[in-house]
Amino acid sequence: MVNLVTTRTITASLTNDREGIVCDFDSLGRSGSKIFNVARWTISRIWDHTGEIPDEGPLKSYMKNQRCWKDLNSQSSQAIVEELSGAFQSWYKQDDPDANPPGYRKDGDERPRSTVTFKEDGFKLDTKHQQVRLSKGKNLKDGWSDFIICEYETGPDVDLTDVEDVQQVRIVWNGDHWELHFVCKVSIDAADSSSEKTAGVDLGICNTAAVSVGDETLLYPGNALKEDAHYFRQEEYGTEGENGPSNHADWARQKKSRRQTHFLHALSKDIIEQCASRNVGTIAVGHPKNIRADEDWGRHGNKRLHDWAFDTLLSHIEYKAEERGIEVERVDEYELATSITCCGCGMKADSNRVERGLYVCEECELVANSDLNAAENMRVTVTPSPAKDRSNGCLAQPSVRLFEKSTGEILPQEQVRR
Repeated sequence: MVNLVTTRTITASLTNDREGIVCDFDSLGRSGSKIFNVARWTISRIWDHTGEIPDEGPLKSYMKNQRCWKDLNSQSSQAIVEELSGAFQSWYKQDDPDANPPGYRKDGDERPRSTVTFKEDGFKLDTKHQQVRLSKGKNLKDGWSDFIICEYETGPDVDLTDVEDVQQVRIVWNGDHWELHFVCKVSIDAADSSSEKTAGVDLGICNTAAVSVGDETLLYPGNALKEDAHYFRQEEYGTEGENGPSNHADWARQKKSRRQTHFLHALSKDIIEQCASRNVGTIAVGHPKNIRADEDWGRHGNKRLHDWAFDTLLSHIEYKAEERGIEVERVDEYELATSITCCGCGMKADSNRVERGLYVCEECELVANSDLNAAENMRVTVTPSPAKDRSNGCLAQPSVRLFEKSTGEILPQEQVRR
């Protein structure tokens, strides 16, 4: 066993998602955007005058004299300036004449909701009662409350009482509702895996994940997730009030979010357990990072992409793998064209995907499930001689693992109730 200290971000949902708390969070989020925009304007003015981008320190000193600075806790305002300064540094290091510097945060005539970070003196955590107290800035304090008390709920395999050091709390607008992110330092006893065996993981929508370990493949259909998304969307849309979401609509959103959170934790846990049981030392995971921005997938397709939480699933896979001593490498799916490339001979052709879920290579006549073919292409990137342990037969006939709603676990298909 190897003792590791790592940083982990634990996502939690609000369980006292009352109107007052949402309004407070909206005020904080939009104040965060205002601070960001004023700091961005300040950088532009100094840059135009001196030809240099100001460092983080002088920028903070200037911003402390701005009225908007006191909308948030001092450390929260500092975190926003640090984020902007870091974005400028990343842009400058690219040395790309076509790259644009960080812009302003705007959404039409309104400021969007920014993430707000609360550092050590900005929050107080009570894990016993699952509450966290968040400080308001001086400008947003009112006569009866200087802070916001939030009740939260974490995922099924996460317990903040077991975490020794919560360093930051963030309020994050996920496009639909507010959620809490707890940034923690955790000490873990990780297995010391020196195995050269590898696995490839393809993340998708119809099949949430496809896994290839060369001589065996696993398929995780996303039926349970899609059924929940459809059901709770109907519940939500069918109960919208004239003056905004009804209580039932809010319930539907929160319930859908909690069930999705549970599903992603259960799925990532099972993927890592299956890889660990097969002595896998390295996992290559496809990262479809630009898929939402690349093109318009139509109304139905865009809605499914919006529901696809691949970044969350990927982060769960990474930290669970770390606990088992398994390395995870991200693979750029677009660059490698993993979905149209034959894992057997390397031929690239859109026509090889003859129908949904079926991949037939015109060159070497490989027949495979298309998602498993992509997963094997991921594995190839971290495997010196992938053909040595590849079984073409299992690419067409995987072991299917399904989510059992009654237990909340991932089980072999034959054990799931019909």
